[in-house]
Amino acid sequence: MKAYQIKEVKNFMGRLLGTDAFDAFLLAEASVTTYNTFIIDGHMEKAFFTGDVNDDSSLPPYEFSEWKTIRSLCFDLIKGKRTPVGFKFVLHLKPELTERILTKGGANVTLSDIKAFVLNIKYDGSMLTCITATAFHTFLPDKTPDRLWDDFITRFLTEKEIAFEEV
Repeated sequence: MKAYQIKEVKNFMGRLLGTDAFDAFLLAEASVTTYNTFIIDGHMEKAFFTGDVNDDSSLPPYEFSEWKTIRSLCFDLIKGKRTPVGFKFVLHLKPELTERILTKGGANVTLSDIKAFVLNIKYDGSMLTCITATAFHTFLPDKTPDRLWDDFITRFLTEKEIAFEEV
C-alpha cells in the first residue's frame, strides 16, 4: 500500500473526469460532498437488466459500474464555481488487467486469490490523495501482488503526467 499526494489537483481532476485516462477502472463507490452529500454504490443491479420485454439476456460483465459510464455523472456532481467540500472514489482495476499485471510480474498467485487492485482517491477540501490497496479473497503471505500494484500505479501516474509525491 502506498499513498500519493497529488501536487496539481486541477490537472488530476481533468484527467480523472474529462478524459479516458482512468477508463481501465470500475467504480466500487463514490461520495461527493458539495451542497449535499451524494453517495453512489457502484454495484451493478443485475435485476435491472432482466425481466423486461426488450430483455436481450445480456448481463453487465462486471460486478461494478465501469468508470467510463459513470464518469460524466461524477463530473456533473463536482463541476461548478465552488470547490467541493470533499469527495472519495473507490476504484477497482478491471479483472483482466489485474490478471495481466500478475502474469507480467511473475507473481505466484492467480486472479482467484485477489479480489481487486484498489485505488482510493480522496479529496478533503485542500489536499488530494491516492492510496493503493489490494483486496484478497484469502490471506496470502506473498506481498508480490501489493508491490506489483504499487509499481503499476507509480508508472500509471507518471505516464498520465500527473505530478505526485509519495507520502
